[in-house]
Amino acid sequence: MGKDYILSLKGITKEFPGVKALDDVSLNIERGTIHGLIGENGAGKSTLIKILGGIYQPNGGKLEQDGKHVSFATPIDARRAGISVVHQEIKLSEPLSVAENMFLGNLMLKGPQMVDWKGMRKRAQEIVNELGMNIDVTVPVESLTVAKKQVVAIMQAINNNSKILIMDEPSAVLTDRELESMFRIVKDLREKGITIIYISHRLDEVFELCDNVSVLRDGKHIDTLPVAEVTKQQLISMMVGREMGQEYPKEVGTIGDTILEVRNLKRGNVLKDISFSVKAGEVFGISGLVGAGRTELARAILGIDRIDSGEIYVRGKKVHYHTFADAIRDGLGLIPEDRKLQGLVQIMSVKKNTTLVNLDRVSRGGVISNALETQYGNEYKDKLRVATPSLETEVQYLSGGNQQKVVIAKWLFQDAEILFLDEPTRGIDVGAKTEIYRLINQMVKEGKTVILISSEMPEILGMCDRIMVMHEGRKMGELDVAEATQEKIMALCV
Repeated sequence: MGKDYILSLKGITKEFPGVKALDDVSLNIERGTIHGLIGENGAGKSTLIKILGGIYQPNGGKLEQDGKHVSFATPIDARRAGISVVHQEIKLSEPLSVAENMFLGNLMLKGPQMVDWKGMRKRAQEIVNELGMNIDVTVPVESLTVAKKQVVAIMQAINNNSKILIMDEPSAVLTDRELESMFRIVKDLREKGITIIYISHRLDEVFELCDNVSVLRDGKHIDTLPVAEVTKQQLISMMVGREMGQEYPKEVGTIGDTILEVRNLKRGNVLKDISFSVKAGEVFGISGLVGAGRTELARAILGIDRIDSGEIYVRGKKVHYHTFADAIRDGLGLIPEDRKLQGLVQIMSVKKNTTLVNLDRVSRGGVISNALETQYGNEYKDKLRVATPSLETEVQYLSGGNQQKVVIAKWLFQDAEILFLDEPTRGIDVGAKTEIYRLINQMVKEGKTVILISSEMPEILGMCDRIMVMHEGRKMGELDVAEATQEKIMALCV
């Protein structure tokens, strides 16, 4: 007996100016399964999702749902066909209540013109109860945690009677505890007969959740396999087209004297009497769960946020940065957690983003030199292996991993001596991660100091020399990497 395919892609091709995002992609999705979709940044996953969701239309090929040819001119068409997308950047109307969001575009009516508010709240609560969640359906969505907003997006799909639910990087901003709830919900939906296409950069999640997995590379479908018949290393090799070698290629640099010291730093209820020091040439890790205050600590040190009290010393000299510009002039830099909003100007070119924080270096007589911008743009593009059609390409059109390389290029061009990296590999693929780790090694070899803030404990353990653990704004302990384990870090985290 043949397999029951709910969705089939046959020779799907999608082209943009200068780029073939999808190249003759054919794959099948089995009904009632969780189907993993993986690939490096730029592999074509997002384009494929947008075609299935009705945002893009393919240039060639066709879609079949339940054996019949379908085409979606708009997202509404896809939704009517029972296909819903839970995007990585959650798309809800924040001021409206949970129940109102669940019924957006699908209001319950009593009579021809009366909205059945009571009926909608009742049905919303029933769905909440079915998922085993503790959510008040009357509160505004903006008052919820990120994890609960994601659940609301899933409930919206359930309420639309979706047969196929596409989840794009649903775990990117969740804590381990929230992940457990998400996994339970996803598995429950499969038991209810809903087919799930699950996109993730975290291969451990694919092995935990998925029945089958499809690999995309450079816009092509490489293979689809049962998860039970493939190894993590095989998937990585298919994704990148080469053997990756060591996952965390840590190289030990020459560690010097203390270059940064923080004493008794306080800021409201966010930072509570934090003291630590970092040595030149060191990779110093800051670990902790979401809400521990790690990002807030970096912002306070760099003068982005004001502090209530405490002292900061750089190269043995007491400093007090009133603005981030003061810190930049003193040789500090930040690769922020949100690279799209805080790290780059999306509508500016690769070249201009690279030189943005040090315009003096590309100016002559107060006028920016295009020749110098091009010279340095090419130098750092080659040095960091940035994959871009040209230096004039707007960074919004690059993959996540290549955008991150441009952010790093900006600070290397500025010659920042102490660089904070806040979740530098979040949302990027395994190949791009290895490139980022290579750049960290390169920085410390050049005598720079890296402060690595990360939620991924294997990354912290694999790349750092020392690790400070935070919990709810407090320093809970400090570990040398030789003695650190995931268990010890987690014990301090909680």
